[in-house]
Amino acid sequence: MPVGALLGLIAALGYGASDFVAGVAGRKTPVMLVTAVTLAVEFVFAAVVLVFVHGTGPTPSVLLWGALSGIGSAFGTLALYQGFAVGAMSVVATVSGVLTVVIPAIVGVAIGNRLPVIGVLGVVAAVAAVALVSYTGKGAEVDGAQAGERRGGAVYGVAAGASFALLFIALERAGTSSGAWPVTTGQLVSCVVVVPFAVIGFRVHGRLTGSELRLPAVAGVLAAIAAFSYLAATGFGELVVIAVLTSMYPAVTVLLARFVLHERWNWPQRIGLMLSAASVVVIALA
Repeated sequence: MPVGALLGLIAALGYGASDFVAGVAGRKTPVMLVTAVTLAVEFVFAAVVLVFVHGTGPTPSVLLWGALSGIGSAFGTLALYQGFAVGAMSVVATVSGVLTVVIPAIVGVAIGNRLPVIGVLGVVAAVAAVALVSYTGKGAEVDGAQAGERRGGAVYGVAAGASFALLFIALERAGTSSGAWPVTTGQLVSCVVVVPFAVIGFRVHGRLTGSELRLPAVAGVLAAIAAFSYLAATGFGELVVIAVLTSMYPAVTVLLARFVLHERWNWPQRIGLMLSAASVVVIALA
């Protein structure tokens, strides 16, 4: 397997596991605090890596793209975790993941990446998957309350997907020549962005206990590993391929939600989940 593809899949595993762990934490602890702790741990991890992997040093362009990635990371994480807290985890993860596939694929083509007909079909299939996985009609195997949760989860999934697409595009544009600077800059910016939300969370909830800190901290470490894996992968392949492979992360989250939390899927959503996975594979092969 090509190095870029392998790193992209490692990033997908890291992001998927991180999202699941943080999503579980967000059901007991205010999402704003879970987000703040997760992003703070990511920044500390990135700062340590920067000491050893600083490349040629920062440039204005690298810092700008890094900052944009941090904005995407902050708002994407807030939306994703809030969606996990109020909606079905499988729906939120899949909708966000599909949009994280489609947007970078379109941008990749716009900047010169080649996408053959089969790749275009994959993008179309991904859009169809969003509609199916968000379906909550009469045939759904859920009651009214659960249907409302799925609709709400889909909305947060859209916000998270668009934000994470910005994260992926910005890190790819930053490049790998400056070492860990793009990720570290991005995590610093994301921490600044979530400060107001964290303050609100602390006023409502108070200080976090050791047990409440544990899961968000684990999520932060996993997400940091995923971010560096993705950044490294962009040095070995095109955006339209690496971003798509990394965007397979919802598969990890959805499977964990299914087997750990025993979330139920209706038939249109099952088809949508399979179609989303197939679309990711098709685009990657393209």
